[in-house]
Amino acid sequence: GVVQVWHVYLIAFLLGMVTVVDNPARQSFVSEMVGPAQLRNAVSLNSANFQSARLIGPAVAGVLITTVGSGWAFMFNGLSFAAPLVGLMLMRTSELHKSVVVPRAKGQLREGLRYVSGRPELIWPIVLVGFVGTFGFNFPIWLTAFADEIFHGGAGMYSFFNILMAAGSLAGALLAARRRSSRLRMLVAAGTVFGLLEIIAALSPSVWLFAILLVPIGMIGLTTNISANTSVQMAADPAMRGRVMSLYMMVFAGGTPVGAPIVGWISDAYGVRTGMIVGGAFSLVAALGVGFMLARVGGLRLQVDLRPGRPHVRFVPREELATAA
Repeated sequence: GVVQVWHVYLIAFLLGMVTVVDNPARQSFVSEMVGPAQLRNAVSLNSANFQSARLIGPAVAGVLITTVGSGWAFMFNGLSFAAPLVGLMLMRTSELHKSVVVPRAKGQLREGLRYVSGRPELIWPIVLVGFVGTFGFNFPIWLTAFADEIFHGGAGMYSFFNILMAAGSLAGALLAARRRSSRLRMLVAAGTVFGLLEIIAALSPSVWLFAILLVPIGMIGLTTNISANTSVQMAADPAMRGRVMSLYMMVFAGGTPVGAPIVGWISDAYGVRTGMIVGGAFSLVAALGVGFMLARVGGLRLQVDLRPGRPHVRFVPREELATAA
């Protein structure tokens, strides 16, 4: 009975101020821990860890809230930070791989923006993850409303929904860690399927169909974010990686304050099913649009081949397509 709304707003604002420093530093620190030989796999694993925590965390929080209450859930979350702090203090700094240190100077932010805007392999994955993060990843709104208003299940059902998404995200994390490369076509395909699955889930007539669909949604959503994160980190020069990842995290996490009120208003005014359909549609259109732009920049065209034993749909260079014709 003591906490006021403005307390929550203030703490959330201060947490955001810390996050803008913490996230890019952690993303860039991966290369210092493993070196160039293991960088791709380490970036994928780190991205999987980060993205799966975004989905697994609400599931754990839902269980704690229903069993011990919200206050204890916040306290346990705060105490859990002792583990990474101890881990950081135990690290042997002499074994770290030295990174490129860029001296502070004027115009570094503008330089970073120019660097990203001039490279399609950076700007388009960031654009896609911006749309997906802004409109497609509003699950706290949708799962709460589906559990309460559509299926009338309350907090227990909300926790169950989050657990299913967490299971899907864990499967996606394991698959991402095994993948040796992160191609942009994987990013486009995952974003497209993610949007379609959200639209289908929004139209689900039964709670069990909706619940089953949450597993692949969690898996494909995680694949989308990991593919974008990995491709951006691997395409950025070491000297620019910190600034590139700052822009990436700003777009991915900063879109939520914009998208959540919009999706929340649509869900209130027209129903949560409509809100989730709109979020999925934005993700779907963004993925198709980014795929078109990347194909255009790379001089590729879509080839459809219905003959047995051949890839039915693939992108090929325009010269190859003209020769085949």
